[in-house]
Amino acid sequence: MSPTPILLLLLVLFLSFFFSLIVSEQNGEFETLNTKFNPKLPLPPLKTLSSSKRYEGSSDLVKLKYHMGPVLSSPINIYLIWYGNWPKPHKSLIKDFLNSISDTTVPHPSVSDWWRTVTLYTDQTGANISKTVSIAGEYSDYRYSLGKRLTRLSIQDVIATAVRSKPFPVDHRKGIYLVLTADDVTMDEYCRAVCGFHYFTFPSKVGYTLPYAWVGNSGTQCPEVCAYPFAVPSYMAGGGPGKLSPPNGNVGVDGMVSVIAHELAELSSNPLVNAWYAGEDPTAPTEIGDLCEGLYGTGGGGGYIGEVMKDKSGKTFNVNGIRDKKFLVQWVWSNVLNACAGPNAVDLN
Repeated sequence: MSPTPILLLLLVLFLSFFFSLIVSEQNGEFETLNTKFNPKLPLPPLKTLSSSKRYEGSSDLVKLKYHMGPVLSSPINIYLIWYGNWPKPHKSLIKDFLNSISDTTVPHPSVSDWWRTVTLYTDQTGANISKTVSIAGEYSDYRYSLGKRLTRLSIQDVIATAVRSKPFPVDHRKGIYLVLTADDVTMDEYCRAVCGFHYFTFPSKVGYTLPYAWVGNSGTQCPEVCAYPFAVPSYMAGGGPGKLSPPNGNVGVDGMVSVIAHELAELSSNPLVNAWYAGEDPTAPTEIGDLCEGLYGTGGGGGYIGEVMKDKSGKTFNVNGIRDKKFLVQWVWSNVLNACAGPNAVDLN
């Protein structure tokens, strides 16, 4: 074969390859390739950003976008719904965490320091998520009025019951309705796919559109999934750092605190599922908590939670709260650093 046909053949092959790349990009195949990087796990830091360990999870692959919806920019009122049998010490621990969010007198690193990253997010008017978060009311459903097996839809019935019994106002502008279920209550996909979730109520169910979140107590059901790293899966036995000691001595409730933190951060930045999230599908958004799943300190990633602190008794924490409480909460995505961030970060520069 003469040189000319060979050159022509090479040219045809090159053009064919180039054209296939264009088609792949148009068809979203590049996006599919990118999903090999699980958005629920922190990505390794890019060395080109900085050698500082602040940049855990940072990546040019993360495309967090603002979709023009509202954020919770007014002082945030949390309406707590305790579903099932809740011992008073467990309630008190969760309320101490929530009341720590706005308390700036707590020693650093504090829960309010952690929330500061959340407040960096704004709406289209430039209004930031509120620094002020408070418990505005409580309602207890001791009788398990909808049974011990709930669904995503029946959670809205739980909220409707609380609203109709009138311990709560209908707080459209400032309200978050937080449903917390006891450790003997099951939820569809609980332990398998979710430890908590947030959404908004349907007028047909509740009469109003209200932002809400649900978090379950996994203490007796799946602590190795929803209270990690205070419990670890059996397949990890004998490998890795092992389970850590919970800061307040309760695997289920201490694990719950981090999930509550995760959901509050996402609910505040994406209350109607049309504000801050990555991806193009609003029915399955990747939000500011999802991007930092499993990351609690400097150097984290790849299954390692990062550098955290221990008290004299060996209990693990990364933030301080009111009444000398300590908590371990996961980091959240910073739209300023374009990376996961937490108040206990160690800058090695």
